[in-house]
Formats: sequence, structure tokens, C-alpha cells
Amino acid sequence: MKEKAVVIYSGGMDSFTVLHKTLQLGLQPYALSFNYGQRHVKELEYAQKVTEELGIEHKIVDITAINQLLAGSSLTSDIDIPEGDYQEESMKSTVVPNRNMILLSLAIGYAVSIGAKKVFYGAHSGDHAIYPDCRPEFVKKMNDVSLIANYEAVEVISPYLEQSKIDILSDGLAMGLDYAKTWTCYNGREQACGKCGACQERLEAFKLNAVTDPLNYE
Repeated sequence: MKEKAVVIYSGGMDSFTVLHKTLQLGLQPYALSFNYGQRHVKELEYAQKVTEELGIEHKIVDITAINQLLAGSSLTSDIDIPEGDYQEESMKSTVVPNRNMILLSLAIGYAVSIGAKKVFYGAHSGDHAIYPDCRPEFVKKMNDVSLIANYEAVEVISPYLEQSKIDILSDGLAMGLDYAKTWTCYNGREQACGKCGACQERLEAFKLNAVTDPLNYE
């Protein structure tokens, strides 16, 4: 029997690659997606389609109630999504307070309940400047806590933590992955905007891998 692993799966290209990475490693992934009130909730539709195609166990959990407590992010509040590069100060408005700690805590609890010893999520080096809960020191501390938080130790793994979006895409392309099955744009409209930080980073990754992004852009 294959070893079980929980994968926090947003439906974006990073977690899409991580999901397939667990398959490549011979693990049995249990995909876990969250509706936390993000305006790009469209990503969950992509996640659902992929897991159905792969025949993978997939749960979408509604935690929108947390927005009674968390405010100030342009991803969940009535604040314009900033445009431009991720390095710009304006991108800090896309931080959802404590999001990854909350999601990881739930994923760890799920892992314990199904007998999985690993939780995977897709933090990478391009996130470090803007998102505190994607930095190596955060992942290390969460892993330390996760190993002692229950009677069953659960390891928190972020396989691309020290790599860039460019590296993630390169690895995924080497696995033969189809990124038309992913959604990245922070604006959940019919087509990707091409202007927000998420789109800009994605487009740069495709450009530097000398591949055309299969998504349609406004």
C-alpha cells in the first residue's frame, strides 16, 4: 500500500506541480483545497477537474467564516488587486493574515485523521519577499511544531521552498504537465488579467522556459 500524503491544492500552477510531484514520488495524495473567500475562487474549479481526472481523493473545505476575523487583504476584501511585479510594496495588500498557518493546521489535522505522515504545500523562493508564511524559517518552525503537535508526527514539506517559479515550471514541464489545467490570476474573471503580480510571475516563468502559456489573457 502506498504511503498517504496530504497536499494543500489551490488549483494554481505551484500546487499543481507539487501534487504531481507526490505522484512521481510514489505517494498516494489526498488533495485538500480551501475556500477562504478568495476572489479568485475560480482556482477551485480547476482543482476539482484535475483531481477528478486523476482519480484522487479531494476535499474542498469552506472556511469563509474566518473572514469575520481576518481583514485587509485585497484577495478577500473589497480592495483593488494591485498590478505589477511581486517585489513591489503594493503587493503586500495580497497577504491574507496567517493564512498558511491556518491552512497547514487544518491539513495536519486531516493528515492525522487519515494516517498520513506528510503534508505538502507549494511555497517557493519567489514568495519569500512578500509572504512571511512562505519563508524557509516559517516552514521549518511549522514542521517542528507539527512533529510534536499530535501523538502522530506529521512532516511539513515544501519541495520547491528554495526554488523559483521558473524552476517549478521547468520541473513540471519535464514531467509533461499541462498548465492549461491551472489558474493563477488573482482576479477571478473569465480570462487572466496578465497584470497582477501572480500573472506577471507566471508569464515570466513561461518566457524564461521558452514556452507559451496555454491560458488566455485579457
